[in-house]
Amino acid sequence: MFIDYYELLEISPNANSETIERVFRYFAMRYHPDNQDTGDASRFSEIAEAHNTLKDPVKRVQYDIQYKDHLKLRHELIEEVSNTKGIERDGVIQAKLLSLLYVKRRQDVNNPGIGDEELERMSGCPREHLEFHLWYLKAKGWIGRVENGMFAITVEGIDRANAEHRRDTSTRLLNHTG
Repeated sequence: MFIDYYELLEISPNANSETIERVFRYFAMRYHPDNQDTGDASRFSEIAEAHNTLKDPVKRVQYDIQYKDHLKLRHELIEEVSNTKGIERDGVIQAKLLSLLYVKRRQDVNNPGIGDEELERMSGCPREHLEFHLWYLKAKGWIGRVENGMFAITVEGIDRANAEHRRDTSTRLLNHTG
């Protein structure tokens, strides 16, 4: 797991070596295990690790590469959160997966499963995204793995699919009456 040493030391990534030393000394005195009032061995260890990395020019350059990658991932996460279409699209994919598994169960109640690769192909959802949706549907109890390892819709999943279908039908009827 990535630890943001700049945030830990409450300094800018542009901080010079004197600033790093000054801040480290302040936190070291505050969190040193010998300090009976504010001592915290775990926090002191984290601060010492951050200091040792950032004070060494070679280690700092290596760390800064990781730091920039982390910032990029965080920025991408924030961008995706801001995009409300992503969550809507997720709902559509999950409904599509439930529908596929619903129809498969209805067509052959004794052999209701669909494999991961076939679900990927049929849903048009790439593997790295499909895993999230399958995890969610499984955690909700709407799908499960059958004896042969394939995914199949559960009774709860059928109830969910039916409820969604009734809601969609009601919405369409309401939109056509106005």
